[in-house]
Amino acid sequence: MRVAVVYDLDNLDDERNRMIEAVCEALSKEHSVEKIPFGDDFVERVRSFEAVFNLSTSHLQMHVPAVLDVLKIPYTGSSALAHALCTDKVITKIVLQHYGIPTPRFVIFQPGEEPASIDFFPAIVKPTRQGSAKGINVDSVVADEQALKKAVKRVHALFKEPALVEEFIDGREFSVGILAGRVLPILEIDFSTLPEGIERFYSYRVKHFFGEQTRYICPAEISKDLKMEIERYAMKAFCALNLRNYARMDLRLKGNEPYFLEVNSLPMLTPNYSDVVKMAQAAGLSYEELILEIFNDAVKTAVR
Repeated sequence: MRVAVVYDLDNLDDERNRMIEAVCEALSKEHSVEKIPFGDDFVERVRSFEAVFNLSTSHLQMHVPAVLDVLKIPYTGSSALAHALCTDKVITKIVLQHYGIPTPRFVIFQPGEEPASIDFFPAIVKPTRQGSAKGINVDSVVADEQALKKAVKRVHALFKEPALVEEFIDGREFSVGILAGRVLPILEIDFSTLPEGIERFYSYRVKHFFGEQTRYICPAEISKDLKMEIERYAMKAFCALNLRNYARMDLRLKGNEPYFLEVNSLPMLTPNYSDVVKMAQAAGLSYEELILEIFNDAVKTAVR
């Protein structure tokens, strides 16, 4: 099969370059593969391919699936609509709430809106539509109204989008992945090994500069009952958001109760780095097997 691996030119870094090359190498074991950037001539170039492995995470992740749906070319990952739901943290939380999936209390403040008093502290302030922990730093967790107002104004000024103010769940953090209709081993992200003075949550600097000093435990050391509860909620969220092939969800524990924070509908697949890759390894899958399973599931379930 002739397969295009589609990627973005505007956000290339070492992690993404390694991911693109590794995905191409894995697929080339069984298919004829070519890399195609998402650019002005994308529609003309992609028409000649039978399927696409989609690694385009810019443009709110929606443009490539929308184009491929029009061209009736099968592709990996979720639809444009599912990406639209998941790239807006507020809409994601509303869907989770509707389906009875626990998520922290929250309020939204539109750009220019003065933050009103909230009835939950500590809280964490996030941009609503940014990924990769953009806009989340040590000052994003606030304990009083003065800090809240400052953090909300910072989000408005930097991103020109609503600020999500969410109850901060001060507990263990986990990530759960779904692959081809099954839940992968749950991953715990342990921040206790970080240097003194570094925040114990996934801020931008922790995610991007302290990954090697963060401890990842997979499978997570949790009770069987908690494991089954997290898996049940994860599958329910996957179906409610109409996701396909693979996805990743982040959650924290309050006591022994899981609270889902957000959903990544197109998680990174960087070898030996990305969370989904770590989970797949714990499930006994090689990197090549992970990529081929994603691709085969996409082709099998493609809507034509």
